[in-house]
Amino acid sequence: MCGRFVSTTTPQDLVSLLGELRWDPAETLAPSWNVAPTDPVPAVLERLDRDTGEVLRQLRPLRWGLVPSWSKDPSGAARMINARSETVDTKPAFRKAFAARRCVIPADGYYEWREVPATDDRRKYKQPYFLSTGGLMLMAGLYEFWRDPSRPEDDPLAWLATATVITTDATDSAGRVHDRMPLTIAPGDLPTWLSPGHTEPAELHHLLRRPADGALRVRAVPPTVNSVRNNGPELLATAPDPLGLAD
Repeated sequence: MCGRFVSTTTPQDLVSLLGELRWDPAETLAPSWNVAPTDPVPAVLERLDRDTGEVLRQLRPLRWGLVPSWSKDPSGAARMINARSETVDTKPAFRKAFAARRCVIPADGYYEWREVPATDDRRKYKQPYFLSTGGLMLMAGLYEFWRDPSRPEDDPLAWLATATVITTDATDSAGRVHDRMPLTIAPGDLPTWLSPGHTEPAELHHLLRRPADGALRVRAVPPTVNSVRNNGPELLATAPDPLGLAD
């Protein structure tokens, strides 16, 4: 599972890595060291421009937690922050998005937790760990549009754009901390992954990669990250590792 992550990459950084990219400066998100479910997240995707007929690569904010278009309401979004790669092309909540609405979500890394057993002088608690490649991770994602039936279709507030992160079994260092990890897309594979014209499941699955081949950097970080109210670079400070899982 990927339930919290860090996202501090600027649009200009993404242009340097990915090439031409359009975005609305008014929609640019501030850096976050504690992105949580239902927060807005930056997503790179490709959409057809209705005026020009051109497919444009763009950066836009999406709410984290996918809401299928057929949902009665968006209340279940927090349960849809991840999509398992093993069933992403068959599960009703994700299969249409996997076929036509794919994105990448830039991240510096993500958090996972392990329980530290109680001792005679201390209660059990959850120790957070930060997992990263040391560079930018383009987490594989899906996005979807949901329309509020209580509003007119031409009302901008009627539409909610949401996203989910695709995950797989964790291996190597990541598996020491949690049994699931996010999948990523290599920059060179973005034209295929983002293109709405590519719909073959086998071809798309072939593009999904474990970041750093699963050999992620792992380090303990302060328990202040446990609260979504805390946000800042101090959350990435190295902390004592009571379980000996860090590199």
